Amino acid sequence: MKINPYAWIEASLATIHRANWYRSVQAIHGIPGATVLVAGVEVINFASNDYLGLAGDERLLTAAIAAIQEFGTGSTGSRLVSGHRELHSELEKAIASTKQTDDAVVFSSGYLANLGAITAIVGKRDLILSDQYNHSSLKSGAILSGAALIEYPHCDVAVLRENLIQQRQNYRRCLIITDSVFSMDGDLCPLSALLDIAEKFSCMLLVDEAHGTGVLGKNGAGCVEHFGCTGRELIQVGTLSKALGSLGGYVAASAALIDFLRNRASSWIYTTALSPPDTAAALAAFKIVQAEPQRRAQLWRNVNYLKKLIKELPQLKLLPTESPILCLQLPSATAALTAAKQLREAGIFAPAIRPPTVPTSRIRISVMATHELGQIEKLVAVLKNISA
Repeated sequence: MKINPYAWIEASLATIHRANWYRSVQAIHGIPGATVLVAGVEVINFASNDYLGLAGDERLLTAAIAAIQEFGTGSTGSRLVSGHRELHSELEKAIASTKQTDDAVVFSSGYLANLGAITAIVGKRDLILSDQYNHSSLKSGAILSGAALIEYPHCDVAVLRENLIQQRQNYRRCLIITDSVFSMDGDLCPLSALLDIAEKFSCMLLVDEAHGTGVLGKNGAGCVEHFGCTGRELIQVGTLSKALGSLGGYVAASAALIDFLRNRASSWIYTTALSPPDTAAALAAFKIVQAEPQRRAQLWRNVNYLKKLIKELPQLKLLPTESPILCLQLPSATAALTAAKQLREAGIFAPAIRPPTVPTSRIRISVMATHELGQIEKLVAVLKNISA
């Protein structure tokens, strides 16, 4: 009897539906901002990672259009073959200057940056220690590298240290990988302690600054600057698609490591270069981040105001956070979907995040510098009717 080799797909989808884990896209319309159109209705946008409100900034639009007019819409090939532009080098210099590192290299996405960096620097004779709550790109890079992999409990430096005491001597190289800001919780990694451990056990440390760049630190350089660790030896990975309002990823580190990645990171060598408009928009964003610290100051005023109001609602469980990401824990996927629906019906766009993305269901709220106080207050007024 012939068996359809694709028959399992429908059964798997049915299981996803039963668990309330099914996902589908929601189209938004108009320029990104504090409000967007969803299904023709204007809603307050608490679902965006556009923390500084730069994705719709006229200066980024102008830079992208000018780049299209000068260089065209696409890079047409990999940087090593046919796709390199001086614009890419300018962006890399701006990243390295912001991060205070020797050099930087730009990838076509943050996901590709993590895959390329991790798989280039460790392999089958090596060990990776990864925070349990790390982003999928870090986890995928670790698996693809072929290195032995140990996940340590979230931000638990004691367990991390114990793992190294037991295992470090068995491997050639060792790499610790962590998010700096955990995207589905909002808390920060214990960076100083991780650096101390890395130095003691001769480990490399790779930190994903996707949600920290532009947001944390006196100059918006990220979690490394926030914790006063600028200049200490580590590998910083990040994205240009969140606070910087564009697209792409980067690695910032020593000159030798960046030179090595240009020769060994497959997701850089064999991928079409970042497009000219994305590159130009990101470069414009870095200039704005440096020139307009008041944007970051306004973001943190909004974050602190919303946290203050939420803490006045004892029925809501706010997960620990030190970032513009505020997560309200809910008892089940069904409760999270219901809460998201209630918010949407009240004119607020905030997503339900459910397993397997996270261990517990929640509503994830992202604060922007461009949110008005009245919009934050409306969110809290609706949240009063939602029970955690």
